[in-house]
Amino acid sequence: MKNFEQVLEKTANMPSLTVAVAVAEDPEVIESVRLAISKNLAQFILFGDEDKIKSMMVDHSLKSASEVKVINAGNEQTAAMMAVKAVHQGEANIVMKGNLPTSTILKAVLNKEWGLRTGNVLSHVALFEVPGYERLIYLTDAAMNIAPSLEQKAQIIENAVGVAKKLGVTYPKVAALAAIETVNPNMQATIDAAALATLNREGTITGCVVDGPLALDNAISIKAAKHKNIQSDVAGEADILVTPTIEVGNALYKSLMYFAGAKVGAVIAGATAPIILTSRADSAESKLHSLAVAALVARGE
Repeated sequence: MKNFEQVLEKTANMPSLTVAVAVAEDPEVIESVRLAISKNLAQFILFGDEDKIKSMMVDHSLKSASEVKVINAGNEQTAAMMAVKAVHQGEANIVMKGNLPTSTILKAVLNKEWGLRTGNVLSHVALFEVPGYERLIYLTDAAMNIAPSLEQKAQIIENAVGVAKKLGVTYPKVAALAAIETVNPNMQATIDAAALATLNREGTITGCVVDGPLALDNAISIKAAKHKNIQSDVAGEADILVTPTIEVGNALYKSLMYFAGAKVGAVIAGATAPIILTSRADSAESKLHSLAVAALVARGE
């Protein structure tokens, strides 16, 4: 897919899903709910302060929306628990973070009794529509894993590949990013990147092609890769960018948004159901894009 318009078009042809939102009393969350309903994307169960939620629904012309159910929760922890339990019990397909700290919703997600654990690494997969770039680009991990080990990076790649395939990328090309294209024993990112490429060639990481280390320019620009005479099936054509640490991922994520004016949608993969973990500062449009991505992942399209 080349843009989020195509992502949303694909969700329009799907049966409606149910999204459980923890602490939904937030104007951008309620607006994203309205937008999603207008596009027949999902139904919603909104957990939180019932009076505040209903007041905001009126403000956003959702007063009598049959696609929305509001359930009162006394505090953030209770709202998070109820939203996650709704997914665990099959009453909803997706859990979405509202106006509460990330740590609170993740604590509920990781609960051993009624959480959404699988035993695998949970990782953040973001999709960007960058002005001037011909297609969507995937970035991982910008929000969950601080300094992942080699084994964790392999699982992060598997999570991102799973998301990309459900959005139509048949055989994703994965670039393990570093500052340079050669292995330097003093730069752990280059060592891990080369090891990930080896794991892919040996069949441990499957369903994609992985190469690295690759600097960002050589991962996404054929011109840059040719100029440096880099021979690779990935260089210049990467679908998925894998960053070595959260600092690199976070800086790249925010650079794309604030310098490049990119549109974004993101999902947490690796759990039993998609988790939408957008920032409380994200716009309703970004939340809508994340809902569309999560819906495709949940449906396995």
